[in-house]
Amino acid sequence: MRVLGVDFGSRRVGLALGDTESGLATALATLPNDAALFEAIGRVCRERGVEAIVVGLPLNMDGSRGPQAERATEFADRLGSHLGLPVETWDERLSTAEVERALLAGGLSRKKRKARRDRLAAQLILQSYLDARRGR
Repeated sequence: MRVLGVDFGSRRVGLALGDTESGLATALATLPNDAALFEAIGRVCRERGVEAIVVGLPLNMDGSRGPQAERATEFADRLGSHLGLPVETWDERLSTAEVERALLAGGLSRKKRKARRDRLAAQLILQSYLDARRGR
């Protein structure tokens, strides 16, 4: 089954594509969080044969839900209703920070890091989800 991973942000939304059979996630795209977002995600889902969506849930370090987690949950609910696909949230604590550290270690400029950060965070979220499904 093809699964779309989503790193939801107030300005940008990162996307990754994965497959439950192979267990691999691949960074896909970064989209602006604007009025055309749901249509753009829907187009990606149709073109790529996506059957389910995983949206990163930015919980606080103690596991509680803050304002951003509530926004991500609301986004996930609206996305599922709009696309008619099952949408699940997945704990993404520190995914963006982990991606940023890796990009810094790779010596990328600020501009190049910004261009890749969101889709790589989506890949990390989706890979974690796929790994958990496979019992790794």
